[in-house]
Amino acid sequence: MAGITMDHDAQRLNLLGNLSQLYNVSFDDLQLALNLSAQAEQADCYCPSGVREVSAAYRDYHGYVSLVVCTAGILANAINLAVLTRPALATAPVNRLLTGLAAADMLVMAEYAPFAAYLYLSPPRSHYSRAGATFLLVHMHFSQLLHTASICLTLSLAAWRYIAVQFPQLAPRLCTDGRCWLALLLSLLTPLPLCAPSLLVFSVRETRRKRDDGRLVSRFHVDLSEHARRHNQLLYELNLWFHAVLVKLLPCAILTAISISLMRTLYTAKQRKKQLSGQGQPVVKLCPKQAHNNNARRSRAEKRADRTTRMLLAVLLLFLATEFPQGVLGLMSGVLGRCFFRRCYQLFGEALDILALLNGAINFILYCAMSRQYRQTFRQLFSPAWRLALGPWCRRKGVQCAKSVNGSVPAPRAPPAPSPVSANGVVAAGNASSAASAAAASPAALCGQTTAL
Repeated sequence: MAGITMDHDAQRLNLLGNLSQLYNVSFDDLQLALNLSAQAEQADCYCPSGVREVSAAYRDYHGYVSLVVCTAGILANAINLAVLTRPALATAPVNRLLTGLAAADMLVMAEYAPFAAYLYLSPPRSHYSRAGATFLLVHMHFSQLLHTASICLTLSLAAWRYIAVQFPQLAPRLCTDGRCWLALLLSLLTPLPLCAPSLLVFSVRETRRKRDDGRLVSRFHVDLSEHARRHNQLLYELNLWFHAVLVKLLPCAILTAISISLMRTLYTAKQRKKQLSGQGQPVVKLCPKQAHNNNARRSRAEKRADRTTRMLLAVLLLFLATEFPQGVLGLMSGVLGRCFFRRCYQLFGEALDILALLNGAINFILYCAMSRQYRQTFRQLFSPAWRLALGPWCRRKGVQCAKSVNGSVPAPRAPPAPSPVSANGVVAAGNASSAASAAAASPAALCGQTTAL
């Protein structure tokens, strides 16, 4: 009987570890929520005791820290949605993908906030109720769907920019509005079949325990379903490796390759500009003013495209910084076994959680720091409301809050009409043709000279 009990406990511990690995929840938190106990292992296995002490110290504050990050992230992504959907920005397909990413990140944090409050701040007794176990199961599936959608949107964003930078001739034909909406739709629908096996793997199960007074007490927890227990837990093992490799490591590998390619392109463009600038001023025989204007426009377009690429590259690298360690640790846990997971991987559970939350919240800072058009649209959107809110205070203090003679708040200026922009950040074909027609009709076009760079 003792041997049977030990085998059963080993299976439960293995399930607990794999659940935490799959859904990025710490081992101790799942142990508390699922009402499973673990045997302490004597060997340190892989991680030193110092890491364990730091992890245990942070775990006491993770609930409060995550709530603060979720609140700030929800507000930041709401601002992103408000800015990116303005007419000045909404016409660009890349901004539509960024809008979808902001919506997914906001939903992730809106869902994680009650989960953190429940798991870290609520009394432990509530974790054993049927409602508590059901809430944990819903959190597992819903957060997995949202996180997978965020991964798909990031992949679509990276592929879109890769085509625009590496294949500029094909970009107008490939990166169309219709394909942008298709990419958004597929990014939202693809997680459904990818996460469907998990619906068959886990379920809420009831266990009865006898108290000291002889009464039976029912406790509910998330455990393997009847389907997952069959055939030596084959469905469960397939689902675990499917998500570890296909959903986590494969997207990280693709994003790494695209990021390296984009960085190489930026470096090549920078070196080319240095070489051209070292050759002196361009030789212009006729129409120097027109040639100077053309060079200035080309330089501004190139700088704008480079800024867009750098901003998107920062988004990709930030995503990799949070996903790649989790994928590597998950793979090592599957290869090296439960000892590595329990003694090392589970120590980073809360750290990986907070990194994922910061990843979704920090994009607002990246947009403000790296996109001038985003900052301009942000000011046009929120400056009138800010002046209106501060108007009474300014009048009482005698301070001029708005640029007007009588101190009243001026009407907000309408945003500039969006110019047709192609997928690679340059002027679209229709606008380019009209510009070419205007140039042909101008006297400068009669010069018949080209600018030598």
